[in-house]
Amino acid sequence: MFADPSSRSAQLYERACKVMVSGNTRATVFSSPYQIYAASALGCRIYDIDGVERIDFQNNYSVLIHGHAHPAIVESVEEQLGKGFCYGLASESEISLAELLCSPVPSFECIRFVNSGTEAVITAIRAARAYTGRPKIAKIEGGYNGAYDFVDISIRSAPHDWSDGSNAPTGVPESRGIPDCVLSNVVVIPFNDPVTAVRILEQHKEELAAVVVDPLPPRVGLIPATREFLEALRDFTQSSGSVLIYDEIVSFRLGYQGAQVELGVEPDLTTIGKFVGGGFPFGAVAGKKEVMAVFDLRGAGAPLIWHGGTFNANPITMSAGLTTMQMLTPEAFMRLASLGQQARERITEEFRAAGIPGQATGLGSLFRIHFTDRRFTNYGDFYPLPVEKKRMEWLVRYFLNHGILVSNIALGAISTVMGEAEIQQLVDTLSAALQEMKREHTMET
Repeated sequence: MFADPSSRSAQLYERACKVMVSGNTRATVFSSPYQIYAASALGCRIYDIDGVERIDFQNNYSVLIHGHAHPAIVESVEEQLGKGFCYGLASESEISLAELLCSPVPSFECIRFVNSGTEAVITAIRAARAYTGRPKIAKIEGGYNGAYDFVDISIRSAPHDWSDGSNAPTGVPESRGIPDCVLSNVVVIPFNDPVTAVRILEQHKEELAAVVVDPLPPRVGLIPATREFLEALRDFTQSSGSVLIYDEIVSFRLGYQGAQVELGVEPDLTTIGKFVGGGFPFGAVAGKKEVMAVFDLRGAGAPLIWHGGTFNANPITMSAGLTTMQMLTPEAFMRLASLGQQARERITEEFRAAGIPGQATGLGSLFRIHFTDRRFTNYGDFYPLPVEKKRMEWLVRYFLNHGILVSNIALGAISTVMGEAEIQQLVDTLSAALQEMKREHTMET
């Protein structure tokens, strides 16, 4: 059971703290009083260093859409390993993956590979600034778009910083040390409030290079952007000459065309990442040729942006990504969406049956559990009360000790190697947790 001070994980954590600040280099895997260390994983199951088996709904924060060590991906990577790990030359595999990704999505006229979602966002913003010649960007309140100063703003802002419909949200730095010159070049807009958002944007239209929006933001409750909101942003960016950027690093999991085709509003640039790399480091920027031309090296002079990267389009990731995407047939996406819908509906039903406020949100293969039944439309609606946060922390720990792994915000991502049996186990474990919560009057205040 977690936490056990005599466990191997506890011992490894003590060792790790001697050479790494807080014992790690990745804040998202940190837990107290120690981190749990993985030993191996296969399919939809992960085994920690103490031999505990769990069904992995976390899937490395939605990365592993085919689960762990899928034989087809292993085979493709092993084949490439025999041909070389990486080259100082281009490879055919990057063309093949680029063709596969661009062909289904109308806005993907060109693509450029990087090695993470954060890099993809940085690259997209650089492209927008080079294309427009303007300094400022706008982002949504509560949206997380990677570890970059210009988007590391207003991710967890408190109620006194929110928009009240007449004023813009206050830009709040997520990390100490973000300089004032960054804050002055970031405009924060409320999510799913088209009237207020456009009113704020209009005040900066001569300076705005881009508007960055996640159409299914995990940290705004995993609720989709409304078509009205996206259309308002599209109209504004077209009239002002700025660039509309979609962060689809998570929402591209909805299908080969991501959220943009499903929601019906097309951006200029899109960032993708996570699952597309098949479990290897991956990111990409795709978009309109006119904007992507800022990277073009074929002109007489220097390009507007010189963009390199030692491991960009490395053949290991390209091979894993190509195999991953080839296995994701329309039928595979439909099956994932069906399992996701089952999970969300049954989770919500369990809360109702237990008489405890709660629900599951999300789309496609993604779900997020909440200890409230209020309807979310924006960041303020979603913002959890202290009792909700305590209950969620308790539930994540309960899951951990009863064979279920979800993220630390109770977000889950279903993989193709899962079926109804795994959904049933998730629901049964939640049911037992809610009953224990009622018996013990857990986290009432």
